[in-house]
Amino acid sequence: MELLARLHTILRLNRYRRIAEKQSELLIAYDKTIESWLSALDRRDKGTEDHTNRVTQMTLKFAQAAGFRDEELADIRRGTLLHDMGKLGIPDSILLKEDKLTEEEWQVMRLHPVYAYQWLSSIEFLLPALDIPYCHHERWDGSGYPRGLIGAEIPLAARLFAVVDVWDALLSDRPYRKAWSGKDAIKYIEDQAGKHFDPQVVHEYLKMIIEY
Repeated sequence: MELLARLHTILRLNRYRRIAEKQSELLIAYDKTIESWLSALDRRDKGTEDHTNRVTQMTLKFAQAAGFRDEELADIRRGTLLHDMGKLGIPDSILLKEDKLTEEEWQVMRLHPVYAYQWLSSIEFLLPALDIPYCHHERWDGSGYPRGLIGAEIPLAARLFAVVDVWDALLSDRPYRKAWSGKDAIKYIEDQAGKHFDPQVVHEYLKMIIEY
């Protein structure tokens, strides 16, 4: 009886090990799929690759400081990597335009978070990662898009990412403008607290980058 009990225990452990291995293989496959999607976007918009890598690392650092757990950080990483996924649905004439967009063109551009949600929400594994792709253009005062969420209606991960995303964009050259200085970027972020950004998130982010 003791031998049978031990054999049953070994069989259960082997079964759990095989399940864990399959889950690990699935995670690797999903992450490689995400990397393939990013590669497709990078081929269209050459300026996004470095930006995506930078904001991913900074967002993870910020989210960790904000107390997110390891499993939540994994979802935040995927969401950050996929934040511009919806731009695959934006025509090149708009996405790659070097001049400022017209209002009609902006209406099309503002659809990219919706596209990301429509494409990715059917993948159950990615549902916890969609707060950032879907909500990172919402604004604290309700003037953002696509849903006009206000204040704490915006998921925290998206509020954290929004500050990081704009910060990195301001410090980078764009076809229509040169990179800003760090001093000017800090002033802009401060001025947008309570309008574009969650004021507490701004406070914590600026404290972090100054210490960093």
